[in-house]
Amino acid sequence: MAQTLLKVKGLQVAYGGIQAVKGVDLEVREGELVSLIGSNGAGKTTTMKAITGTQAMQAGDIEYLGQSIQGQGPWDLVKQGLAMVPEGRGVFTRMTIIENLQMGAYIRSDSAAVADDMEKMLDLFPRLRERKDQLAGTMSGGEQQMLAMARALMSRPKVLLLDEPSMGLSPIMVDKIFEVVKDVYAQGVTVLLVEQNASRALAIADRGYVMDSGLITMSGAGRDMLEDPKVRAAYLGE
Repeated sequence: MAQTLLKVKGLQVAYGGIQAVKGVDLEVREGELVSLIGSNGAGKTTTMKAITGTQAMQAGDIEYLGQSIQGQGPWDLVKQGLAMVPEGRGVFTRMTIIENLQMGAYIRSDSAAVADDMEKMLDLFPRLRERKDQLAGTMSGGEQQMLAMARALMSRPKVLLLDEPSMGLSPIMVDKIFEVVKDVYAQGVTVLLVEQNASRALAIADRGYVMDSGLITMSGAGRDMLEDPKVRAAYLGE
């Protein structure tokens, strides 16, 4: 069995007296694409923030590469190969596309390889090549999502965390984003995908988890979950 790269154990997170995450266990193994689905307010984004050190934990532990990463900041985790594309994209709006990509590689000193990776990102996202000198803040939501993904990939992550990458995008752009997620996964990057579009997320996942009211309520192979009547009724509108 592949090595477990990321393991969440008994995670609890509270916001001002509200228990947002109530004891979550999940793991992501090397080479997997794992989807975490659930309705709005289920605790998915809070879980991702806790993993990446942007949200304090109340209890539990998170292990990456077999070591606890509790208390480490996102900058430390990026250096270790754990990168996140946050909900809302978070691009540097007053920087150009190229400058945003350069920021994604800030931890690297291999300038020739960074230049090569920049070209790969512009090949993966031709829309970004067309607009490479444009300010990120003037781009559409879908283009900003592409940029946020490309910027994260510039750090050469072992594990890429994607938080709601299709949110608010047109159907055509959603198709493009899911194509890119599949391409990135096919190139050997391990992916944890949080996504409200449950059918699309489970269709490409090796494994899936369902989160409801701060708890993991179901898990299994992505395809099996896609066919599960309970999942279909609750999340696929059937």
